[in-house]
Amino acid sequence: MNRLRDTLHASTGLMPTDADLERALRDAAGPGGQRALPAPEDYAPLPGTPEFEALVDQLVVPESWMLRDPAVFTEALRFVQQRLAARPQRPVRILSVPCAGGEEPYSMALVLAQAGIPASRCRIDAVDLSQAAIARARSGRFTRNAFRGADLTFRERWFTRQGDDYLVDDALRAYVGFSQGNLLAMGDRTGLPAGVPAAGVPAAGVPAAGVPAAGVLPPYDLVFCRNLLIYFDAPTRTRAAQAVANVLADDGLLLSGHAEAPSFCANGFVPAHTGFVLRKRIGPAQPAAAMAALADLPPLRRRARAAPLPMPPHRPAAATPAPSAPLTPPARPPVPPPAPDDLLAQARSLADAGRLQQAEAACRALLDIAPDSADAWFLLGTVQASAARPHAADTSWRRCVYLAPDHYEALCSLALLHEGLGDAATGAGFRQRAARIYARRGGGTA
Repeated sequence: MNRLRDTLHASTGLMPTDADLERALRDAAGPGGQRALPAPEDYAPLPGTPEFEALVDQLVVPESWMLRDPAVFTEALRFVQQRLAARPQRPVRILSVPCAGGEEPYSMALVLAQAGIPASRCRIDAVDLSQAAIARARSGRFTRNAFRGADLTFRERWFTRQGDDYLVDDALRAYVGFSQGNLLAMGDRTGLPAGVPAAGVPAAGVPAAGVPAAGVLPPYDLVFCRNLLIYFDAPTRTRAAQAVANVLADDGLLLSGHAEAPSFCANGFVPAHTGFVLRKRIGPAQPAAAMAALADLPPLRRRARAAPLPMPPHRPAAATPAPSAPLTPPARPPVPPPAPDDLLAQARSLADAGRLQQAEAACRALLDIAPDSADAWFLLGTVQASAARPHAADTSWRRCVYLAPDHYEALCSLALLHEGLGDAATGAGFRQRAARIYARRGGGTA
């Protein structure tokens, strides 16, 4: 089986066990062995052939569900809104890889539609290694298992019941283009591998009006790459992270799986505001201004100064004796300080724009009036980590988890930090704490 495993690894990055291969070969042969296959040690179909693709379809794990980890889509929407405000003349380009059966890209389309952002302003390219997964995604048909959680009101608005299944609304289809492809081949900075159409391009690959041909598209503003690197060995994780970096704009965002963030951070990425939101590391050879291309958000809203009470008009002194104590005019009421929520929002906006010194100053101003704000300590640590001050970040993040022991993002960030510093034992401890919190929240395995 080594020959087959080597072929699969070189082409797809997958490293299946003997048991995985035996199961996949049985499934590829069909019920009762309808298709005769050579012995495993002699079987090595060439990449790109139907036999190879059928084997890959049996090895990948396509399970996902709608709005999986809602916080990810909240961050994505926030970024898209900022991007459109900064660059209204250009649609936002989004990549979902791997897209499995379409749950992730359709979820993003749903979030955009509910926010009132039309399909003409955002294009989502959805790519998966499995042809079977792409076929399911294009069908737009989902079982009940694709809808989890207590609030499923979105299903009634955006899906039509057909027997036991649910069919996605055409309004969401307009956002997404699906294609079979391999992340490891996305290495030429063109935004799309050969043969991957942009959203709105027919499956046959004929470009729609106004859509550039593949190979000349700009890089992506936003990339979803979740629950993929966990299947790769270390060298392949490096290849995958580089492939993502190649197709992501220098000022774009990567949304990763929680368990995969350390691998991305070891290969050219740094955390943004949370453990799963990452940016490309901007080195000395790249202008730091690339980090500031997000929208210039409005400055902190200042609370109106309270108007002084009106003074009575001057009158001549009366002939009566003066009072024993002079009257004093009413004192002006003190100007209220900025609200903590406003300061935190300002600090986040500054951090998003790459203005790290100002962001740190805003964090410290907040901590002066709210020293027990776990979110402020977390953001301060994130800013310090982005400024290459790991020990300061460690102190801030530890203060955060002291104040909020279940602060998942801070625990993930501490795990990343210590693993990056070579302290695997400490990193593993923080990772285990984060995993327990994730499981308690109903996230299952990260």
